[in-house]
Amino acid sequence: MENSATPTTIPGLLSSPVGIVLKPDVIILESDASVDEATKLMTAKNSRSVLVSNRGEVIGIVSKTDILFRVISQNRSPDKVRLREIMTCPVLAVRPNSTVAEALSVMDKHKVRQVFVHAYAAVLGMVTRDDIYQLIETISISSQETAMSGTPVCIIDSKSISYIKDSSKAKFLCPYCESPFDTKEGLSKHMDRIHQGGAGILEGDIRQMFE
Repeated sequence: MENSATPTTIPGLLSSPVGIVLKPDVIILESDASVDEATKLMTAKNSRSVLVSNRGEVIGIVSKTDILFRVISQNRSPDKVRLREIMTCPVLAVRPNSTVAEALSVMDKHKVRQVFVHAYAAVLGMVTRDDIYQLIETISISSQETAMSGTPVCIIDSKSISYIKDSSKAKFLCPYCESPFDTKEGLSKHMDRIHQGGAGILEGDIRQMFE
């Protein structure tokens, strides 16, 4: 999933095409397949879901949660229950040029954990909320480690915290994300709130440079 082109910031990840978190190895079974067959494949491939098809066309999806609540908890026999009996449809899908943020928005809106990616009639793969959050966590940890090693870093999009549009007129610039401020008090509050007092930890009290 992760490769050399993986973004190094969370805003960069969220604005990237979903291909950055795409799992191409998805399970697709015909609707007449049994839940027992699907469970074995899901276990072998460490997958949380299986797509259900009818004559090559995806018509539904069955997740581990579906199997738990619609089969196991009702004491139904997994080898006798067919996927078409417990599948959820329609299946939510996004285009390959959709961003990670757009995929998350679809999942949030419909309260699901995954969507599949399609182009025309072809299924390209699956995007899951868990994989996205795992990558976000990896980026956050990497950013924190970089900060603690002594390199100024800001993991928040600097455009969202720029208080003065024309930085040439600013009296003070944040040494971490270059956000402009017209007072040292504003800069100090920004550093405490956004960078969590990072200046004191990383390079001594940088605030003294502006006093």
